[in-house]
Amino acid sequence: MAIDTLSPNKTLTDNGKPLVSSGEAFELGFFNPPYSNNRYIGIWFKNVPIRTPIWVANKNNPISDSSGLLTITATGNIIITTNQTTTIWSSSNSSPPTPPNNPIMQLLDSGNLVVKNGGGDYLWQSFDYPCDTLVPGMKLGWNLRTNQEWFLTSWKTLQDPSSGDYTYKLDRRGLPQIVLRQGSKVNYRSGFWDGVRFGGDPPLEQNTVFDPIFIFNSTDVYFSFKIMDGPVITRLVVNQTGLLQFLTWNERRGEWFNLLALHRDACDAYATCGPYGICRFDGFAVCNCPNGFIPGLQHDWDRFDWSGGCVRRTPMNCSVPQGFRKLSGLKLPDTTYFFVNKTKMSQVDCEKACLRNCTCVAFAQTSVSGCVLWLGELFDMKESSEGGQDLYIRMAASDLAWRLDNRNQKVQDNNQGIVEDENLALLLFDLATVSSATNNFSLTNKIGEGGFGPVYRGELTTGREIAVKRLSKTSRQGLSEFKNEVILISKLQHRNLVRLLGCCIHEEERMLIYEYMPNKNQTRGTSLDWKKRFGIIVGIARGLLYLHRDSRLRVIHRDLKAGNILLDSEMNPKIADFGLARSFGGDQFEENTNRVIGTYGYMSPEYAINGHFSVKSDVFSFGVMVLEIVSGKKNRGFYDRDHGLNLLGHAWKLWHEEKPIKLFDVFMEDPNPTSEVLRCIQVALLCVQQRPEDRPTMSYVLLMLDSENPVLPMPKQPGFYSERVITNIDYSSIGKHHCTTNEVGDQAAWSARGGQGGSASWRVQGQRPGGVEGQRPQSKNAKCIRNCLSCTCGTQGRACLATAINAEGFILCGEDRVSTSLILEVSSQFFFKT
Repeated sequence: MAIDTLSPNKTLTDNGKPLVSSGEAFELGFFNPPYSNNRYIGIWFKNVPIRTPIWVANKNNPISDSSGLLTITATGNIIITTNQTTTIWSSSNSSPPTPPNNPIMQLLDSGNLVVKNGGGDYLWQSFDYPCDTLVPGMKLGWNLRTNQEWFLTSWKTLQDPSSGDYTYKLDRRGLPQIVLRQGSKVNYRSGFWDGVRFGGDPPLEQNTVFDPIFIFNSTDVYFSFKIMDGPVITRLVVNQTGLLQFLTWNERRGEWFNLLALHRDACDAYATCGPYGICRFDGFAVCNCPNGFIPGLQHDWDRFDWSGGCVRRTPMNCSVPQGFRKLSGLKLPDTTYFFVNKTKMSQVDCEKACLRNCTCVAFAQTSVSGCVLWLGELFDMKESSEGGQDLYIRMAASDLAWRLDNRNQKVQDNNQGIVEDENLALLLFDLATVSSATNNFSLTNKIGEGGFGPVYRGELTTGREIAVKRLSKTSRQGLSEFKNEVILISKLQHRNLVRLLGCCIHEEERMLIYEYMPNKNQTRGTSLDWKKRFGIIVGIARGLLYLHRDSRLRVIHRDLKAGNILLDSEMNPKIADFGLARSFGGDQFEENTNRVIGTYGYMSPEYAINGHFSVKSDVFSFGVMVLEIVSGKKNRGFYDRDHGLNLLGHAWKLWHEEKPIKLFDVFMEDPNPTSEVLRCIQVALLCVQQRPEDRPTMSYVLLMLDSENPVLPMPKQPGFYSERVITNIDYSSIGKHHCTTNEVGDQAAWSARGGQGGSASWRVQGQRPGGVEGQRPQSKNAKCIRNCLSCTCGTQGRACLATAINAEGFILCGEDRVSTSLILEVSSQFFFKT
């Protein structure tokens, strides 16, 4: 029978059974974080298989062994000791003047650990001392009578629950708002409470899962939330990187689902646009000045540095006629100086109050706080996509007579040739500007070429460097991929994703304008030391985790490879090329397609053979890249004379021989630490396992990479595939009787569906070295085409699905998907039946 209480004569030992709340919602006991040997007392969800602590008692004082004991004294003090002598943590530093009557400790179904006396009065409760997590019933704010503050503090790392860099607190100055700080620096604020919601973007308001609660009276001011309906497991957490998320447990998927990210784009970063600047997020931050204001430092604005903010066209002068301009749909500004009149005032009276004070620069009305006057510069304004509030900015009457609605006009910047188009929600560059920046798309400016078309380096008249991807008329990727990349990447913002600055659309021309990466792509990895290589691996993992879990849309890239990882001036990796990416919402995690497009060597087996892709497809590609980064070798074209396996097979062989360190790049000095290299190899092999369900999620990958002494699972056999660039395949066309030939490398193609079951069979005439039989042709192409048209496979005369020429010039013939996939492993050129 589960026990939820502990009395003074009882002890909870490290190896004893945890306390369980009466409804079996929460447990309390000793635990250690992943890949840490330190022991802590914590509270976690009982019905979530992934142990997720919501509260840690001794977070700043870990126990190094299993000698810990938890007891409650006769005075009602909870203490944690080691070896029954040393006190590690206690709930109170002093004894009450009058000892309580029959104190007990109890774990409630809310997750609250309480000490109460015989009369049921609470003497102490864990909800008064939050850690990094808020669950329903907990408070974020202040007890105004005792001056006690309830706030969240991030963990230091995933393995260390001690106080980290980030705090999430209710700011009670004037209008209440919730603020995220990194140390003393403000990183994000929610926007003010207006009586219904906090006015950020997205607004923190009632939804289908939870209902926010805000209490503001003479004794308390705090934020809390309650579950709307049903047994939904939900928590608000600030993680070690400062990310704020409402997470719900998805029992079907067995993982936490990101319900709402509060700090989700660049405009949420505090004061992005400086004083008086208004931020609009269109895939990236775009700052504007209100009418009557101009950029304070135009040169900096031309370089997309908006920190200098805006200044008035006409300086404030209280001796000349004044008025107000209404700005709607805003997250109201922050300021150091403001005044709140909580009495009911009309808009006219609020306006008059501002005009009477020469330092008043703006006013607003809220249903909960009455009239608010701002008495200093306005910071941290943002256009809200979901409502927002009205702000009235004080202006000279002469400025109010001039109006320009730039939302309905195209405004040409002669210095940059950028046109702002609201319908496309990003910056449009005109063709003349891009052509001039790239020296008329000269060959000397060309820095690469992919499936989309050529890529050029350019420089705007402001000095800013750009990368221009120009859609080729003969590109395998067309207008649909162009639109896909524009629409998708405009919704993504992360330091490990390449930043889209805008695009150019002129008649038949289609171009994407990106930030320029001076170190080009990750294919130059052989010149990097191990520290830089490991940083690249971790950076790619963080970017993928954002795409798979933390962005507003769940995104599967589908074409992850070394050439699509760009490096900035500080060698930070950035994932690029989203033309083939797919986005999902809600609970969708996977999909099938008849159009398999990607890069062989990086494609997962289930995608290459069956057209099935999911987040685990990207995980496979990531694993291939890690092996390439560690070894300094490409999976495509890798050859070892001892066994003929590709890079994945070579790594797997070394792993089984317990010689994985031999995979390390021979051109580098010995790595320090070696354990980091071995951990990366093991993580990579876990990622490239044959079955997608065996591969880890990117959150687990990052956890394994960030851990110093992790206990990792043992990898299973990887999927062996050689790289081929795949052209569009329509599986429904199989069965016609002609062959398609393409050059291997950029346009090799194959088909693996259709055919009959059975084991792999080959057309056998003669013997080739290594024991695989085949036929050496006199004319490779002609012979192979005839073979595809007429050959049968094996002893039962089954139809040929694919044929190929291997590295030694032998023709191979396959009858089913197994033999066809094997052909790809040993062939330098192949043909398929369509």
